[in-house]
Amino acid sequence: MSKVRILSLDGGGIRGIIPATILSYIEDKLKEKSGNSNASIAEYFDFIAGTSSGGILSLLYLCPDDNGKSKYSAREALDLFKERGDEIFKVSILEKIRNLNGIIDEKYPEKPLEKLLKTYLSETLLNQSLKPCLIPSYDIRNRKAFFFTSIEAKEEGRNYYMREVARATSAAPTYFEPTQIKSMDGNSHALIDGGIFANNPALCAYAEARKIDFKKMAGKSSKPNKPTAKDMIIVSIGSGDVKEPYYYKDFKDAGVFQWVKPLIDMMMSGNSETVDYQLRKIYETLEKKDQPDYHRIQPNLVNADNSIDNATSRNISGLHRDGLLTIAENKKVLSRIIDKLIENK
Repeated sequence: MSKVRILSLDGGGIRGIIPATILSYIEDKLKEKSGNSNASIAEYFDFIAGTSSGGILSLLYLCPDDNGKSKYSAREALDLFKERGDEIFKVSILEKIRNLNGIIDEKYPEKPLEKLLKTYLSETLLNQSLKPCLIPSYDIRNRKAFFFTSIEAKEEGRNYYMREVARATSAAPTYFEPTQIKSMDGNSHALIDGGIFANNPALCAYAEARKIDFKKMAGKSSKPNKPTAKDMIIVSIGSGDVKEPYYYKDFKDAGVFQWVKPLIDMMMSGNSETVDYQLRKIYETLEKKDQPDYHRIQPNLVNADNSIDNATSRNISGLHRDGLLTIAENKKVLSRIIDKLIENK
């Protein structure tokens, strides 16, 4: 029985360059080791989950071309962030003055992001996803977590344009305005960034995968039906970690405006750390041979800063270098992951 291969990608705004760099390397090595020059991320993972920028990457990997293959390589997905990421986080001086740099209105206009998503994802629907996926968002009207899944899109009519799913999961409060989207059957939802509760969606991916018949889905008798942890290889990739300290003396009398940035920072990193802890504990209950099948790669930010919206050419270059540094520091781990992905195809 071959294991279910799950990829989970954290949110992080422009810091999505880092996991995109790592996955570009993984895809190149898959081509080299498998002897398949057309190998893709979608081909070598059975399920993909992603939040915010991780959600955008997930949908790019899973977007089909006219022949039912991956429309974009991992390198092309990386190039989107590297070469066009500055278009998303661009704001005029006049706009900064008008919104008081994000104090009285969202910091960035949504149109450039929506235009970019439409260019890449076009009219593709979620039910056309090459593999099962899960993309978190949050429904502000009904006050509940909202999960886009390709299986529900196929089986229950909860189908949406991929570009609108990407827009919803990346609608970070204070940075972009919420989005209001409709499913193909006319249901409307007001949504914001899934990172407010699931910046690291790996545990959501684990829970969703538990109910999927991968044997039927993949058309392979070697895949398990409704897998448990021992049947899963989970590869969870973060978007960079640097712990900026916040001091009591600076925050003992802090008000709303002073707390906004630290709260977003701590909320994202705290969620990612909690999910990592929970999955490590789950895998510690397994037999020793299965325990190493949970992989968490959280890069360090050395050349770039922690901002999710610093899309200057210097910081974009720094993020790419941090991705390459993570690859260099984790070559043995990445090699084992790549071998497992091929072995369990």
